[in-house]
Amino acid sequence: MTDQPQYPPRDDPQPPGPPPVYGAPAAPLTPQQERNWATLSHVIPLIAMVVSAGTLGFVGSLVVYLLYKDRGPFVRQHSANSLNIQIITGIVLLISFPLMLVLVGFLTYGLALVFALVVHILAAVKANNGEWYTPPFTPAFVK
Repeated sequence: MTDQPQYPPRDDPQPPGPPPVYGAPAAPLTPQQERNWATLSHVIPLIAMVVSAGTLGFVGSLVVYLLYKDRGPFVRQHSANSLNIQIITGIVLLISFPLMLVLVGFLTYGLALVFALVVHILAAVKANNGEWYTPPFTPAFVK
């Protein structure tokens, strides 16, 4: 007798399925899923930005953009806008650090965070309503 456990035979033997295909294009999203992910592309970086004092908001935008940019035009545009908001906010925050030596940087740092907060909230509401939106004062670094 062997030391290996004996399993009862299966009544319905199933052949193994096809192996997963890596690198295959992902299935397109439904309109509702596109609206949800477009909204989340603004909400996730907003939360990350608030939790990290403005320094990690771009991570959420970048992840959503990279994962969902090819799954639908609506989510692509909103996630690209979210990433653009985070890029311009990051640039202003970097400029604010040396300006803190002359105390102006504290003002510009706060204004950049408030700007990003307001624009992300407006964009999340627009995305949830299914509306296309281009944020103001935000260059299109990512299209």
